Amino acid sequence: MSQKLRLGVIGAGLKAAEYAESWARMPEIEFVALADTSETSRKRLIDVCTAAGAPEPKGFADYRDLLTKCRDELDIIYVSTPHASHAEQATAVAEAGLDLFLEKPMVTTVAEAERLIAAQKKSGVTIVTAFQGGLSPLVLDTRKRALSGEFGELIAISGMIWESWSSNYEGHWKQRPEISGGGFMFDTGAHMMNTVCLLANSDFDSVSAYMNNHGKKVDIATAVSARLKNGALVTLTAAGEGPPGCASYITFFYSKAIVRIDAWGGWREISVGRTSEPREEAEILGNPMKNFLAIRAGTMENSGSVEMGLRFARLWDAIKESAAADGTPVRIAG
Repeated sequence: MSQKLRLGVIGAGLKAAEYAESWARMPEIEFVALADTSETSRKRLIDVCTAAGAPEPKGFADYRDLLTKCRDELDIIYVSTPHASHAEQATAVAEAGLDLFLEKPMVTTVAEAERLIAAQKKSGVTIVTAFQGGLSPLVLDTRKRALSGEFGELIAISGMIWESWSSNYEGHWKQRPEISGGGFMFDTGAHMMNTVCLLANSDFDSVSAYMNNHGKKVDIATAVSARLKNGALVTLTAAGEGPPGCASYITFFYSKAIVRIDAWGGWREISVGRTSEPREEAEILGNPMKNFLAIRAGTMENSGSVEMGLRFARLWDAIKESAAADGTPVRIAG
């Protein structure tokens, strides 16, 4: 019997093909099967695997066929499909008893998150959402130090993220609300929301939000004002149009320190009293499968757990509800 972990992929798009170039060469991984509705995408991912010297994986047009016909040949599944498909596919994977590495965001609504959590609890599988920030050593170190009390009490959070997203993704599925689940705030902005949810160490209590679609079918600009259940105040701004490029800045104001970090965990600055430490930089993860395997083995904290995904989903549902009511505050239960 092979000692390698047997991998199936649902969604053979560009992200999966990018990762496969390194995954197919990992000694811990064996590509077994993939599923995608596009024959072109399936062929591209198969070619990536064989070019790396790996055996040709089986291809399916329907992910349900992959799970039915290859269930006993698989250990883990990577899902990389449009956002609105995540809940159905992730829940099916969990119900099949397979560990899951899921592209961000986990799901699109609280109801979907709760169904996935129920499936995960019943099967006992490992589920990790693939946010680079959640797997970044700088973000994880910040979380550890904040939880230890080193920075003191969390007072406030200010976050912003911007990208020339509106023009970059003109005509792309990301701007089709029926499959994207949202616009810029739910796509690139999801990195900011997730890093805030992870480092805040608290659920949200109340949210007020505004959105502007700037002529698109999805939100391009979003402004959020919120309060955490631990009392800290939060402001988040997402601007999905502007000069070419993409960047984020998140500032955590504590009673003993100020921590500045970007949404992906690429850099961090810490100020304690009047002393500012030099900026620390870390390479944004190019192969998150190594982190997934460490979480699966129990040697790394699961910062992309279904419980964290539920916190994120509660925030996102509240943002949508408040924005639809022209900024009326929304209280979050739970």
